[in-house]
Amino acid sequence: MSSNAEPVKLDEKDSNNLLLVDDDRPFLQRLGRAMEGRGFVVRTAESVASGLALVRSSAPDFAVIDMRLNDGNGLNVVEAIKATKPDARIVVLTGYGNIATAVTAVKLGAIDYLAKPADADDVFAALMRNPDDKASPPENPMSADRVRWEHIQRVYELCDRNVSETARRLNMHRRTLQRILAKRAPR
Repeated sequence: MSSNAEPVKLDEKDSNNLLLVDDDRPFLQRLGRAMEGRGFVVRTAESVASGLALVRSSAPDFAVIDMRLNDGNGLNVVEAIKATKPDARIVVLTGYGNIATAVTAVKLGAIDYLAKPADADDVFAALMRNPDDKASPPENPMSADRVRWEHIQRVYELCDRNVSETARRLNMHRRTLQRILAKRAPR
């Protein structure tokens, strides 16, 4: 869908409660406004705790949840939604795309997994896609160098930014890892 196209609206008979959980406030506000324009009734949360509280008060029909939040893992919110509303359609967003977390998100009930930065059109398309349809391949996929860099960054974050532990887990020399971490992300 091009940005000039009229947004597709939900049918009035459809349930349209959408929960957005992301700790990036400007992104959360922009996405919230864009999804309201597409017919959703939007509630937002900036943490796992507030997301879980909103799920307990009223489970959403749709959700877009960031994987990594300041107070924990967004997959906890995915689990809570699926426990209370099994037919909810959930999309997980992440800045650190990797296969293991994508598989975990789908096993917990997410219908799609998008890498940030995802725009409102991508999110809406993922939420509304027929579950039997396959996602189309990305127009500009990440290069192999970028995928490698993302993986290293993910492991580095999981090791609490400890270079020695990250190097050990990646079976890489510590100085080599330090050189990679000092460089900018490849395109």
